[in-house]
Amino acid sequence: MPYKTVKAALTDMFEDLSDQDFSRFYHKLLDRRIEPRIRRQRIEDKDRLDIADVMISTFTEAKVVHVVVEILRDIGCNQEAADLSKTETSPSGLNKTLNQCGPVSIIFSPLSSGKHFVDRHKVELIRRVSNIGPILDDLLDEDVIQQEVYEQIRALPTTQDKIRELYSGPLKASEACKDIFYESLQIHEKFLIDDLKDK
Repeated sequence: MPYKTVKAALTDMFEDLSDQDFSRFYHKLLDRRIEPRIRRQRIEDKDRLDIADVMISTFTEAKVVHVVVEILRDIGCNQEAADLSKTETSPSGLNKTLNQCGPVSIIFSPLSSGKHFVDRHKVELIRRVSNIGPILDDLLDEDVIQQEVYEQIRALPTTQDKIRELYSGPLKASEACKDIFYESLQIHEKFLIDDLKDK
C-alpha cells in the first residue's frame, strides 16, 4: 500500500472527524498538562491543516501520532484512533533517523500493534533493567511521579521491586507516562532496549 506522510495522515483524520468531535479534540489538546504543550494562541482560529502543522512541529513526526491517538481515545473516538494507528507513513521531513530506517509505521515505536512497548516487554524490563536511579530522576523531573512517590520507590530494596511499583501505579496513568518512561529507558538502558526491539 502507498505510504502517507504523517501530515497527510493527520489531516485526513482531522477532516473525517465531525465538528463536535474535532471541537472536543481541540479542547483536550489544550488541556494537556504534559510537556511539550500547545498554547491556545498557537492554534486559535486555525484550520485543521494548520493545527496538524503546529502539532507536528511541537511533538515531532516520531511522536505526534501517538499523542493524537491518546487524545482520540480520551474523547471516545476509539475507531478513529485504531484507524490512525494502522496507517503506514513515511517521514515528510529530513529526519535522518527515520529516513535511515525507510518507511515506518505511523506509530513509530514505542507503540505498535495497539500495545505500548513498555507493556509488551513488561516481564523483561522488570527482570533486566539495572540503571533505575536516573530513570526515576527523569520520571520525577517530568512529573510522572511526585516527590513522595519517588522517595517511596527509591526506598524499595531491589530494582525489580522498583520497576514493579512503577507498573502498578504511575505507568497506569496514561500512554504519555509510558512514553516518558520509554524515552528514559532509551537513554539509560540503550543496549537493553535495542535488544528488546530486535525480538
